[in-house]
Amino acid sequence: MLAALGDLVEDVVVHLTGPVQQASDTPARIVRRRGGSAANVVEAAAGLGHPARFLGQVGSDAIGTALIDELSRLGVDVRWVQRGGGTGTIVVLVDEHGERSMLPDRGACVELSDPHRSWLDDVSTLHVPFYSLSDPPLAETASTLIGWAHELGVVVSIDVSSSALIAEIGAARVIDQLEVLRPRVVFANRDEAAALDIRGPLAGAVTVVKRGSQPVEVFVDHERVTVPVPSLEHVTDTTGAGDAFAAGYLTSSDVTVRAAVEAGCRAAARLITSR
Repeated sequence: MLAALGDLVEDVVVHLTGPVQQASDTPARIVRRRGGSAANVVEAAAGLGHPARFLGQVGSDAIGTALIDELSRLGVDVRWVQRGGGTGTIVVLVDEHGERSMLPDRGACVELSDPHRSWLDDVSTLHVPFYSLSDPPLAETASTLIGWAHELGVVVSIDVSSSALIAEIGAARVIDQLEVLRPRVVFANRDEAAALDIRGPLAGAVTVVKRGSQPVEVFVDHERVTVPVPSLEHVTDTTGAGDAFAAGYLTSSDVTVRAAVEAGCRAAARLITSR
């Protein structure tokens, strides 16, 4: 089972037809849907037919109930989801090229506390976005679960999540945290890799750098593996593509890095082209 710890929120996706007109109107198409990096990962894993569990907190409101119910209908194990506070919302601005910028209000997500070892029952891989390591009490909960995962022999993966978050925390501190947490796998995109100056395995982990439509780079031991990305046409929204990639990579039944990357690319393409 793949478990992911972190955010389950409502995404308000704003598809822009052009540059935002300051102090005036910008025509847009607006879509509401379930979001959150951790939730995206388990949704993608469940869509691939892999057992998946979401670990996190949502608000004790109607939106939170609807989000949990939807994940459950997709086959995700939500038995340990905590309730309290108000459900978070992320406004996602998607430009005419499909690139997105996010305005998050994480709400109840960061309030997850009092973890239990039972949350890791039957779990083989624990995935933690770095968002879950930035704000207490969720950050302490995540660190505790990662420690238990190591004791239980559970594979730990961490996505460094956001170049803005890295800038806020500081690259040196992020790297120090990764050294302490000892993940088996680290995911980063192009901007995050630049912010952390990734040139080899980060914190000794297999380090996967996604570069959009450019080849994926994987640093493992003293080797650098480059894997081409299949071409996609008419991309309108890349939101969650990196999370889907992580799900495909982590649930790959093949033990080779190249095959895992290819599985990640297929999962990301499946998400993108389904919209």
